[in-house]
Amino acid sequence: MSFTLHDLGSEGYEFSASVWHWKAALEVIKSLDVISDGKIRQMGYNAMGTRVDIDDAHLIAEKINSVILPKLAPNKRMFSDLSITAEPDDGTIYKDDDEQWKNYSVDHDWLKEFSDFCLRSKGFQIF
Repeated sequence: MSFTLHDLGSEGYEFSASVWHWKAALEVIKSLDVISDGKIRQMGYNAMGTRVDIDDAHLIAEKINSVILPKLAPNKRMFSDLSITAEPDDGTIYKDDDEQWKNYSVDHDWLKEFSDFCLRSKGFQIF
């Protein structure tokens, strides 16, 4: 499953995210306290067409750039519980309930690309 974010101001400008990245990204966004929990829940549903307006998109980017990226060196990644590791993702799918959180993470470069998309967009819609 994947998510595609479509820029509200430019047809053809989009950002794709796997469920493995998007679930962790939503937890990062939630931690920034810029969007309501209800909206974040909506953003987690595939193909719903949830919209994020330009002000919120730009605020997400600014907060990721100022709060998250300084903590996340280019060789590290952040899990959905916001813990950070230097261990590379080896593609293992964790099925045990106690380890499933390890399936969801974002690395520095992915978050930077996402924040760049948010800053350049006129808001976005999630499909």
